[in-house]
Amino acid sequence: MTEPVRVAVVGLGWAGREIWLSRLAGHPAYDVVAVADASPAAREAVSATRPGVRVLADAAQLTPDLVDLAVVAVPNHLHAPVACGLLGRGVSVFLEKPVCLTSAEAAQLASAEHAAGAVLLAGSAARYRADVMALRDAVAREAGEIRHIEVSWVRARGVPDAGGWFTRGDLSGGGALVDLGWHLLDTVAPLVGPVEYAQVLGSVSDDFVNAAGHGTSWRHDGDAAPAGAGDVEDTARGFLVTSDGISVALRASWASHEAFDSTTVRVEGSAATVALRCTFGFSPNRVGSPELSLARAGESEQVPFPGEPVGTEYDRQLDALPKLLADNGAQGAAVAEARRTIGVIERLYASANRVRRTPAVAAAT
Repeated sequence: MTEPVRVAVVGLGWAGREIWLSRLAGHPAYDVVAVADASPAAREAVSATRPGVRVLADAAQLTPDLVDLAVVAVPNHLHAPVACGLLGRGVSVFLEKPVCLTSAEAAQLASAEHAAGAVLLAGSAARYRADVMALRDAVAREAGEIRHIEVSWVRARGVPDAGGWFTRGDLSGGGALVDLGWHLLDTVAPLVGPVEYAQVLGSVSDDFVNAAGHGTSWRHDGDAAPAGAGDVEDTARGFLVTSDGISVALRASWASHEAFDSTTVRVEGSAATVALRCTFGFSPNRVGSPELSLARAGESEQVPFPGEPVGTEYDRQLDALPKLLADNGAQGAAVAEARRTIGVIERLYASANRVRRTPAVAAAT
């Protein structure tokens, strides 16, 4: 596309404001023409700082005559309904994760995208990190046949908006698994390809979600978020086996007993093991600089890659979106991958719920 992409930001919460609106406004490939949010206060704040932007109360007011793309960053339970409405009117959508909360919502998105000929694109920030791209290159070059992948994102204190919609299952669709786990599964996907998982086993726990002092301080001006009344998990663990025998161990934790927030991606192959230790996201409570290592035959070496500021992966994804919008083959790709991701998440929750119910059933008999 030679002209700037006319874009609207739908949802002016933390992600809409801090991640997307500011970056889009500063990117030469985009022209921010509108924002939409139900909150009068949020709309007034944008009106005061961005006088040339049309401020709307409802995403239903967005049409192809006004925008080429809508970046949707509303609360989780509104992702699919808002995106389906936009797609149905012919407006292409870039949808923050989680793309959907159920397989049924994935089917609705696919139908809406196909019916009007618009394109659904999905948030996939972790894939655009320099260290994750370096890991993929090292795996392809050195690992041989992949045998096992370990992925984890463990925060020390990082329950998002404790007491808000993030910790209400009816509004969020789940806890750390839907939030952090989506990023982890999205990181695994390019390594294993569009495979089916023959076996899925999961467990969840909620030791920290309602405890004071475990909230995300970077979303509360540096202060610890208050304790809430959440009904979702703060930690999810899973073990998956693909149909061709690759095993995947996954852990997603909003809070823990650790000192720092850290992310690990470890790929064991027939020829070598490649391991990345870093911190996904914006938390200031990070491990040091990302480290990528290669181990083979008892020897280990560091794999160099370019450093980058926190958040660069979001800029890099914006760099890629105009080309994807213009690609006739892009339609259907994001929702197909979302179907696989949410299918695994549903199976992990189903497994965890069976395990958690077992003691109660035993006690009653």
